[in-house]
Order: sequence, then structure tokens, then C-alpha cells
Amino acid sequence: MTALKRRDNRGAHGAKRTRLIVALDVDTLTKAGRLVGALYPDVSIFKIGSQLFTKSGPASVAMVRERGAEVFLDLKFHDIPNTVAGAVRQASSMGVMITNIHALGGKAMMESAFQARGRRKTPLLLAVTILTSMDQKELDSIGVTRGSRAQVKKLALLAQDCGMDGVVCSGQEIGMIRNVCGKDFIVLTPGIRPAFSAFNQDQKRVVTPRQASDEGADYIVVGRPVTESKDPLKAARNILLDLP
Repeated sequence: MTALKRRDNRGAHGAKRTRLIVALDVDTLTKAGRLVGALYPDVSIFKIGSQLFTKSGPASVAMVRERGAEVFLDLKFHDIPNTVAGAVRQASSMGVMITNIHALGGKAMMESAFQARGRRKTPLLLAVTILTSMDQKELDSIGVTRGSRAQVKKLALLAQDCGMDGVVCSGQEIGMIRNVCGKDFIVLTPGIRPAFSAFNQDQKRVVTPRQASDEGADYIVVGRPVTESKDPLKAARNILLDLP
């Protein structure tokens, strides 16, 4: 599965192509279904996070998959190793393409997630480094005095050592991750804000789609600039046009 997805992530001339994931951060399954219906197949991967999953549970995953699209289950598992292993097994049973866990949960937790995923190689396991809403002031407030880039680097290397397929990081750290973890380590970048977006107030470390792509992101996640647009499909297509 991992190898297949990487081959699919190549453009017509073999160059790496950044794929768009649209975040279904809405409060009902009906709203999510309307968005998937409007955006698919131009957008073929959708993020289901805590808001929608808490409301609708596995039905939200089933809805997206039944319409032919893939799911990034963004629940950021962070618990004792046995609990996280169980969560990964459940994510796998639902057929999601990608799921994630917090790298700050530590080595034993990530290794348990990797073992629970097993030889199937699905879903792709990505480790969350530092949330894009956090700047150095926020990190200092929770006792992380190491600079954000140094912290992301440390967590990315730990995640790679534990068998994770890649990391979730801000666009400002993509190049560094590529340098230390190599070209095959997957990088998924949230906090993406197109030039036309007005939604920047709750994100601290943001980049545009093109900047993330140029730095080497495999996947970018965009939410409100698409989902709260008067014309979500037009907004998504404008983003796709900005990706090489």
C-alpha cells in the first residue's frame, strides 16, 4: 500500500506531486456528505477529525469511502501503548488510508502502533510533531524550551526510528525533515492557507499550498478556505492549479 501510494503521487513526468486533502471539519454527516459530493473526484482524499468523528463515528469514514474517496483519520492518538495499538487496529479495519499519532507519546507508544498495523502496511502511520497552532511562546508555556525546529527534528527522527511512515509538520519544517529523514519519508502539512484565504487567526506556522509543494510536502491539508467558500469546488480547483 505504501509503495502504491508513492507511485500514485508522481506526476506525468515522474516528478513528485503534492496531493490535496480537504478537511471535513463540520458538525454533521449531512454537511460532510454535501462537501464530498461537491468536491470528488477533483479532491480524492478527505480528512475526518475529532469534530466529525465524535458526532458521527465510523459512519463518517464509511460515507467517504462509499463515494470512492480515501480517508485521513486525524484523531492524533496519544495514550498508553496498548490503547493506541487498539485504536490503530480499529482504524485499519475501517479501511482508512492515513491515520496519525502524537510523537510526544514516545517510543513505546509509536512502536506499539507500528506493530498493531502489522504487515498490511495500511493505514499509513504518521507522527504528529508540533501542532501548527503552537509557536515558541506556546511551547515555552508547557516546558518545551528547545526551539520548535529542533523539537520537530528530534521527534521526526524518533518517529522514523519507530517505523512510522512519516510525520505531520508545519510547512516551515518540510525542508529540514527532507534533509534529515530522506525523500521517501512522508510529509503531511496542515495549516495551509492559500493566498485568497482570510482564515489565519488560529494558525501560527502557516505556508501557502505552492510553498509547501516547493518544499517537498507529499500531502497538504486545507479546511475552511475550501469548505467555507461560497464555491468549494472552485476554491479547491484554484489550490490544485497552484500545485505543480
